Amino acid sequence: MELSKRLQTIADMVSEGNRLVDIGTDHGYIPIYLIQKNRIPSALAMDVGKGPLERAKAHIQAYCLEEKAVCRLSDGFENYQDGEADTAVIAGMGGDLMEKILSGGREKLPKELILQPQSEWFKVRRFLKENGYIIVREEMLIEDGKYYVAMKAKKGEGASFGAVEEAYGPYLLKEKNPVLKEYLNGTIASYEKIMEQLEKVETPSAKKRKLEIQAQFVQLKGALAYYER
Repeated sequence: MELSKRLQTIADMVSEGNRLVDIGTDHGYIPIYLIQKNRIPSALAMDVGKGPLERAKAHIQAYCLEEKAVCRLSDGFENYQDGEADTAVIAGMGGDLMEKILSGGREKLPKELILQPQSEWFKVRRFLKENGYIIVREEMLIEDGKYYVAMKAKKGEGASFGAVEEAYGPYLLKEKNPVLKEYLNGTIASYEKIMEQLEKVETPSAKKRKLEIQAQFVQLKGALAYYER
């Protein structure tokens, strides 16, 4: 099985030999790929939707992997039993929903988390920081014109990080990730165009929006400063 660039990035982060639980598995591609490659011994493919779970089950059966990959209906970690997996993959959803899923399963999260939030990256990093996980790897990529961030975290205590690192990624900034730099410059350019339009308006809502964007400028330029060090 060949994976998309985004899914391949996620799969590559899973530690070899770990039992996997894939939360929101959808088609079940990541468990199938990792078992096929003998990277993991077993997987739980879980989803809150019956339709996606049936698709995953059909794909698993097509690859004759029923003995190693089990499908289970579950809202987040609700039907996951503590200790069933060593690594959890959660991908393809907004950061707000991901943070809620992580919070809901806080007492039984595996020791390794592979996360790919579609938005609000800072909420996921903040959860990790506040719940005893350290980020050990981050990747950023573009696929079909959209930016994606993936992060690998492990249970343990590590160095803390500030607001800029929380927003844009301690590893991405440390490694001066070129995709992140492109994203930062593009976001600044977009905000500058919005500010040009807002300067022509004097309504309370326009003033509020200008203040919000100015605060974003501070963080964005703080992130770009890493590339000048």
